[in-house]
Amino acid sequence: MGKVLIKNAKIVNENSIFESDVLLQDDLIVKIAVNISDDTAKVIDIEGKYLLPGVIDDQVHFREPGLTHKGDIASESRAAVAGGITTYMEQPNTTPQTTTVEKLEEKFQMGAKSSFANYSFLFGGTNDNLEELKRLDRNACSGVKLFLGSSTGNMLVDDEVVIEKIFRNTEMVISAHCEDEGTIKRNLAEYKEKYGDDIPVKYHPKIRSEEACYLSSSKAIALAKKTGARLHVFHLSTGKETELFRNDIPLEQKKITAEVCVHHLWFSETDYDTKGTLIKWNPAVKTAGDRDQLWKALLDDRLDIIATDHAPHLLSEKDNVYTKAPSGGPLVQHALTALLDKVHENVISVEKVVQKMCHNPAILFQIEKRGYIREGYYADLVVVDMNAPYQVTKENIAYKCKWSPFEGTTFKSSVTHTFVNGHLAYENGNFSAEKNAKRLTFNR
Repeated sequence: MGKVLIKNAKIVNENSIFESDVLLQDDLIVKIAVNISDDTAKVIDIEGKYLLPGVIDDQVHFREPGLTHKGDIASESRAAVAGGITTYMEQPNTTPQTTTVEKLEEKFQMGAKSSFANYSFLFGGTNDNLEELKRLDRNACSGVKLFLGSSTGNMLVDDEVVIEKIFRNTEMVISAHCEDEGTIKRNLAEYKEKYGDDIPVKYHPKIRSEEACYLSSSKAIALAKKTGARLHVFHLSTGKETELFRNDIPLEQKKITAEVCVHHLWFSETDYDTKGTLIKWNPAVKTAGDRDQLWKALLDDRLDIIATDHAPHLLSEKDNVYTKAPSGGPLVQHALTALLDKVHENVISVEKVVQKMCHNPAILFQIEKRGYIREGYYADLVVVDMNAPYQVTKENIAYKCKWSPFEGTTFKSSVTHTFVNGHLAYENGNFSAEKNAKRLTFNR
């Protein structure tokens, strides 16, 4: 790849914004300084646009293997790069599920062949694969995933004895989907009795309720405290749950952490009237009050990470009655620009966006040489034009499923360039055909 010199950048990194040039050589950042000159480098003058570290998304579903009619590693990682996401962690509820060491390594082989962005995969815990989990080296992948509430893929872990053994038998981060299955089943039965299968989707947050979320997450946190496990609670959706997390110690010292997803920060239950099943997620999008409390907890550092939970389905699958319409939606291409709209609205600073989407995932998962703009780090970089509006249309959607819950939205900012390990993977709507992604390594 040789050398690339990025001129006139406004760098957003480690809670500051400063003007500088950045010199890349092969896959690394080799120099950050004002007025760098190098006759052997290809020069890209970004004329005062923001230069951010590449976004690290700790929760995506790219649907490969087995569900590739919805999306695959190539299509969805390409869409991620268009959205400034240079690194992702993919979930285990594929077909077959990633619940053995062998299946995990098969996924890494798929990533090596097809991915446009850096990759790691989570190992799925089940009611009966504890011995496989014990075989897993702590540096093998980004962590362990437990579905403590059922969702796409039927990987529910509901044996409390097994759950405690998993908590006691891994040093890795345990990422958990927390919804109480018994509560959801009772609520669903009540609404099915009234409406049959065609339950109005506005009742989704009543079925997958605040009570279901809080009961499960509080129980998981209590078990983590009891066992000393390292617990990360995925996709918080209720204000009540935010009370379970602390902000009085640095992230590096936290044993129990949490993330919030873009859709829970953007939508509320009033959007079901216009968006319908397109915003049917598990956990459900809830009230505007919940959304406000999630923002508050994100800004005061009780919530540590912003993720996408990118989970594509075909429109034909979504266009079904409530009980048959799957939960999940595509988000990687539009997550960063959605957050930058909130920067324009003075809800969050661009420095805080970088902390929650770039720095903190690297800290939490102990990722080696990523998540920051530093000399000696991998050159995962994103150029953002804060004043280049663009409208999401079917024509510019890169997802394989070809739809977005943001379709028709005009964002105020655009991703103009994305570098993956020093390679210019995306520029002004154009993708490089070359791949330069790497398997994540860790400092554990």
